[in-house]
Amino acid sequence: MTKIDSIDKQLLEMLQENAKTNIKEIATKLNLTKTPIYERIKRFDRESIIKKYVAVLNTDLIDKSMFVFCSVSLESQKIEEIEAFSKSVENIPEVIECYLMGGASDFLLKVVVEDLQAYHRFSSGKLASLPNVSQIKSTFVLNEIKRSTTIPLF
Repeated sequence: MTKIDSIDKQLLEMLQENAKTNIKEIATKLNLTKTPIYERIKRFDRESIIKKYVAVLNTDLIDKSMFVFCSVSLESQKIEEIEAFSKSVENIPEVIECYLMGGASDFLLKVVVEDLQAYHRFSSGKLASLPNVSQIKSTFVLNEIKRSTTIPLF
């Protein structure tokens, strides 16, 4: 595990808020010169502390999208079956997040589709047709209250 000091935490918090923040501005806020800031960011990239840089889209302004959370239960919880399902959903573009769960269901998926008809085609056509799928329970997002990509660093 990589050692992260208090400067690293502050820097990572700033980059999570806005990865396009200018290095000079970051250096000023952290009371450092540009070189150590640049070196720390390069280390974060090299050590995969930062996985990638992305743009977070405002879905209200580009398209009408419907978000659905799907709880998926498998017929068998054998490791091979879990891995096969995991690999299958990686290739489905509508699935934007997928988690292996403990508890009532085996997987929790966050899915984005155009509308209710598109979700019906997705759930009954793509998702239900995957091997070993036993049950799908869907919960539809009515209004997004909070969405963040920022991970608190303690």
